Amino acid sequence: MANTTGSPNLQGFDYFYGYLDQKQAHNYYPTHLWENGKIAPLNNPVINVHRRLIPETATEEAFAYFQGKDYAVDKMAEKALSFVRNHQEQPFFLYLPFTAPHVSLQAPQAAVKEYIGQFDDKPYLGQQSYASTPYPRATYAAMITHMDKQVGALMQLLKDLKIDDNTLVLFSSDNGATFDGGVEASYFKSVANLRGLKMDVYEGGIREPMLARWPKKIPAGKVTDHVSVQYDVMATLAELIGYQKPLATDGISFLPTLLGQKEKQRKHPFIYWEYPEKGGQLAIRMGNWKAVKTNVCKNRTGSWELYDMSKDESETTDVAAQHPDLLRQFDAIVQREHTPSHLKEWEFVSPKFGE
Repeated sequence: MANTTGSPNLQGFDYFYGYLDQKQAHNYYPTHLWENGKIAPLNNPVINVHRRLIPETATEEAFAYFQGKDYAVDKMAEKALSFVRNHQEQPFFLYLPFTAPHVSLQAPQAAVKEYIGQFDDKPYLGQQSYASTPYPRATYAAMITHMDKQVGALMQLLKDLKIDDNTLVLFSSDNGATFDGGVEASYFKSVANLRGLKMDVYEGGIREPMLARWPKKIPAGKVTDHVSVQYDVMATLAELIGYQKPLATDGISFLPTLLGQKEKQRKHPFIYWEYPEKGGQLAIRMGNWKAVKTNVCKNRTGSWELYDMSKDESETTDVAAQHPDLLRQFDAIVQREHTPSHLKEWEFVSPKFGE
């Protein structure tokens, strides 16, 4: 929160506006957001997004309880546009983390109306937690479209200010589609043919899109198979601006890939994931190999699953039995790279709190 070391203003940002608490971010009509450590009130009532409805109480008025007047995404977009206008004459870095689409399913009514009738929608009454809505599929689609319009407004502003040719824009995500709150990932084929969803270390949970636009620097329509990870962004930006000091991260700049200089692109020898929920999970990507271990909380010495990503990006065929040498390498990576957590609930690889 604003009074902790995690405050963005204490982490290198000169200006911050938005959510500070992910629990608060489950409501798109909060009573306030935060601006440089101070509460920025919004014109919304207090909403308990976990209030459930039953068919007998699912009236138009009951659904309206989950609506407000100031949509958080819109307020963040307004501040972003203002920031760009105020900094157009100087170099700037803008990080705009919209929380859409995510639970709760909430969007401005005008945006939802665009999709009402386009899906076989049935009311969502909060049975998987989070806000109820009479049109969950239409609302989910509306959230994406509405966010996309805010991104479009930002891109248009760059053009209007005549700085778009000198501005690198990156668009990405943080994890795969969610599975609760009335979201139907399978209906929308949200992760295409990938296995798993949010909270999984299979590709559906951790493999994300990233788009990059930089006219006259990045050719339009190009696609790369370079394996990267989100903490490479910092290293990329550092190289972009000529920052010479060492970075205390494992990031590798992908600027050569952006500029089409494939021969100069360094690669990760491996990428390592730990995730404490859903029984404790591990994953390692090494070249075209992807190793996964689940239920680690119950069995830390359990078996690895192994997939050849060059042939099996859906992770359907486990070939671990054919590559015992690779499994030993994965065990060694876990032993070397794991850092014990100071939180008991997060430590599942090498518990130090007793059995």
